[in-house]
Formats: sequence, structure tokens, C-alpha cells
Amino acid sequence: MTMLTTSLIDCLQSAQLIAQTGRGIFGVIVLAAIFVGVFLLAVLGFFFIRYGKLWFQAYMSVADVSLVSLIRMHFTKVNPNVIVQAKVMAAQAGLNIDRRDGISTRRLEAHYLAGGNVMNVIHAIIAAHRAEIPLDFDQASAIDLAGRDVLDAVQTSVYPKVIECPDPKRSGKATLSAITQNGIELKVRARVTVRTNLEQLIGGATEDTVIARVGEAIISSIGSSDTHFDVLENPDMVSRVVLERGLDAQTAFEIVSIDIADIDVGENIGARLQSDQAEADTRVARARAERRRAEAIAEEQQMKARVASNRSRLVLAEAKVPEAMAEAFRAGRVIGDNN
Repeated sequence: MTMLTTSLIDCLQSAQLIAQTGRGIFGVIVLAAIFVGVFLLAVLGFFFIRYGKLWFQAYMSVADVSLVSLIRMHFTKVNPNVIVQAKVMAAQAGLNIDRRDGISTRRLEAHYLAGGNVMNVIHAIIAAHRAEIPLDFDQASAIDLAGRDVLDAVQTSVYPKVIECPDPKRSGKATLSAITQNGIELKVRARVTVRTNLEQLIGGATEDTVIARVGEAIISSIGSSDTHFDVLENPDMVSRVVLERGLDAQTAFEIVSIDIADIDVGENIGARLQSDQAEADTRVARARAERRRAEAIAEEQQMKARVASNRSRLVLAEAKVPEAMAEAFRAGRVIGDNN
């Protein structure tokens, strides 16, 4: 800083001397050039003092980051510390940092300005490079900008992850309930080992879809078994049938294995259903018998009403007999016995 101040003072003194001795337009031009040079020297000195350490770090690491790039980052609001650290890590890891087709400074700046996590992308590419997994910068940055954790995806590709099926945290259930053809309920808990499929990570289905597909396939496989003894004697039959269905299609994961962790015998659903059906049939028969009884009682009452009606008609008819006899006597149609 002291040397820069001394140089600026010397330049100003030289400019004053030229202005005093100079004549005409030439002196003014020389003075203006000196002032411009002093200004540019001051600007370069400012940026060198501010970013000189980063530039020297990149230079010693053969990271190919120029001072002009650091100055450009200052005006484009890019954090140069992140870019330099990413380039240094990429260079030391042996990645391609060529300016044309490699992890260049410009591409890192573009990803930073797009809102991506530059360090996470670089860590993921280095991990994939060490594990010999094909993953370039464009694919990694696209996964990162899509909202997926690209480093976690690479780690899952290297170290497969185990998913509980069903997952109590998601569904609140600890087991799957399946019923064999003989009506016995089996409560199953499975473990699904998956690894990330980087090619389908963008747009691929998530863990929830994998759990749903595996659970559906397990229930369907157990439901097609003749008896629950077949499943209990050979649990790998279920996992083998499920694996053959290709349940990881169009998902972000590749299913490595499906293992039946636990099988418990539940209720006899068939017997309970038959009992419920028999009880329901009994209730229906009772209802029908009660209806017939009610109909018979109603018919009996109807017959009693008819008897009462006919009896009343008989009484009316018997009451008319004396009237008819009296009328006959009065008319002389009936002759009494004189004796």
C-alpha cells in the first residue's frame, strides 16, 4: 500500500512538472494521459489488493482463474471465494477444467447466478469421479437447479439406501395387511434397498411412489397364494415375484433387492366373513319370517272382520222376518188358524 501511494505521488509530481514545462495542446494531452494512467493504476491496485490473494491461490493450484475474471465477478455480484474454491477443488481432484468443454470459470459463474449450489455440485462430481460414476457438470447442475440434492443422489448411488415398506413416518402403519385365498390375514413388513438412478433423477418418481408400488405388489402376490402356509414356508417367493415386475420404471431409483423382514399371522378373515354372512342370512330369514307372521296376523284379522260383517248382515236379515210376517197378515196373504 505504501509503494502504491509513493508511485501515485511521483506520477502527480511528474504531471505537474510536465504541465509547467509543456506548451499548448501537447502538454494538455500528456497531462490527461497521465491522469488516466494514474486512475487505471489506482483501480488495478485496488482490485489487486482485494483479490490478489485469491488469484495467487488459484495460480498456485493451477485452477485457471484470471484476475480479470475476479474483477468481473465483483461487478456481476458473484462470490469469488466460492468460485475459486470450487475451481481449486476441481483442479486438485483431476477434473477437466478446460475453458471450452470442462468446468470453466464462466460455467461456474452462470450456475451461481442461476441460484445453484456450486459447492454441492463440485462435491457431487468429485464423489462420482472417485466412484467411477458417469456424471458431468451439465447433468449435475441440471439436477441441482431442479431442486434435487445431487450430492445425496451420488452418495445413494455409491451406498444404497434401505426404505421401510410401509414407512411408519409416512403412512402411520407398521405393517402391510394382505389376505391369502384361504382367508387368512398376513401382516408383512419389507425392506427395499434402492440406489439412485442419475439418468432418471430429473422427472423421476420419488420414494413415495416406490413404497406404494412395492406395497401393492406384495399384497397382490400374497393374495394370489392358495394358503398362508405357502407364504410362511417360502417368503422369498413374494420378493422374487415383486422384483420381476420392474417396479422401478420411471422412478429416480433402481431397486437392488426386496427383503421380507417380518410376517405375522393375523385374523381369519375368511371365517369372520363367513360368520358375518351367516349372521346376516339369519337376520334376513328372521325378517322374512316376521313379515310372513305379520301378514298372517293381518289376514286373520281381516277374516275376523269379514265374519263380523257377515254376522251383522245376518242379524239385519233376521230382523226383517217379523216385519215381513206382519205385513203378510195385514194383507191377508196369511190365514191364521181358527181352531
